[in-house]
Amino acid sequence: MGEDLLTFIPALRAYAWTLTRRHQEVDDLVQETLTRAIAKQHLYKNGTNLRAWLMTIMRNTFLNQIVKTTRERPGNADCVSASPSAPPSQEWSIRGNEIMDAINQLPTHYRETLVLVVMLGEPYESAAQICDVAVGTIKSRVRRARSMVLERLEVVSQDDI
Repeated sequence: MGEDLLTFIPALRAYAWTLTRRHQEVDDLVQETLTRAIAKQHLYKNGTNLRAWLMTIMRNTFLNQIVKTTRERPGNADCVSASPSAPPSQEWSIRGNEIMDAINQLPTHYRETLVLVVMLGEPYESAAQICDVAVGTIKSRVRRARSMVLERLEVVSQDDI
């Protein structure tokens, strides 16, 4: 299982970014997920989907952290170093930012399923297992999330006119 874990780090980083939406927390969440997976490796059943198992651990870890941080509110001010010093100038970069902004504005359950299925290529069944919901719910959330993103992008485009 040790070498297999390394192959999933890029997907875990992408999923962690989706959950946290803060680049500073991505590595911490991935590290905590891998630490917990190694500590609980005796619970993993060989032949099952290791990627889904790891993402389930990550999701549960993230949700536990949310509960913990709601009790410990340090303040709302973000670090100045996290903001870019110069805005992107290329058209494709700007459009990419618009797409990511539209995705970031989605409610958490829609954003999570959209990233799992569309961006990370997770099968519907695996995403359902990770999110602990029915496959039909995942399909519905992905369809609705796509519609919401497209709707938001159309509003942004019309504002440019």
